[in-house]
Amino acid sequence: MIQQPAHLKKGDKIAIVCPAKKLPKRIDDAVALLEEWGLEVIIGESVYAADHQFAGSDTLRCADMQRFLDDPDIKAIIAGRGGYGTIRIIDELDFTLFNESLKWIVGFSDITVLLSHVFAQSGAMSIHGQMPYTFGDASAVSLTSLYNALFGHANSYSIAPAAFNIPGKAEGVLTGGNLTLLVMLEGSASEMDFTDKILFLEDVGEQESSVDRMMRMLKRSGKLAKLKGLIVGAFNEIEEEVIPFGESPAEIIHGLVKEYGYPVCFDFPVGHIDDNRALILGQSVVLSIDAHTVSLNPS
Repeated sequence: MIQQPAHLKKGDKIAIVCPAKKLPKRIDDAVALLEEWGLEVIIGESVYAADHQFAGSDTLRCADMQRFLDDPDIKAIIAGRGGYGTIRIIDELDFTLFNESLKWIVGFSDITVLLSHVFAQSGAMSIHGQMPYTFGDASAVSLTSLYNALFGHANSYSIAPAAFNIPGKAEGVLTGGNLTLLVMLEGSASEMDFTDKILFLEDVGEQESSVDRMMRMLKRSGKLAKLKGLIVGAFNEIEEEVIPFGESPAEIIHGLVKEYGYPVCFDFPVGHIDDNRALILGQSVVLSIDAHTVSLNPS
């Protein structure tokens, strides 16, 4: 059963934590923006902590996250940044009190681990969107979309068509995140169920052969065949291979899913880009694709 946390209102307390990589700079401007939205921002101990590449030790990051999962006065937890490290603490977290008092968890990239876990284990909706570390480079539209998602205002998106789109219309529950992390979670308690879902994917810094490998793994598992629709976001900063692979991420994905007949769009504004629009995991949406436009709206 899908459960929706209460939308935020002015005066609510939210927390910023860093469950993965350490911050290389302060996020004072991002905190100021969140305060302009009328929120009381609590800064976790992990935010400015450091232990090699991590935002403090696994023990510190886990305790910091647990503190805010357990606190019923905290209405949202926003990850300061992604990087790598959430998977090192996910199995040590206790979501008992979180389940009694749901709150929004916000982030993307490595935070896919948390978003997927709470959906798999609690049926809790969460927000894939900009994080304080990325606020400075974020488009105004993407920040507005995050505000809307948190405060309960509908986001309706309309974008230009892309070359490899497969037209059609589908209604289903939206889910997804970073391709590498979703594949990493397969077979675990955090594994995401794709059945009858509209899936969105993004990734950064991978080689085409890695994208091909991961997508073929999902296809061989039968997961891609069970979708109602597919949204392909940014696959950027692709690492050059010594021997060219010969296909772009869009060509790889199109070739692997075209037989299924469901609608597929490419170049959707989600991922490691400035215009990373907020998407609500667990939300019922309608995806419509034709020769002239792509639209994604709440159903």
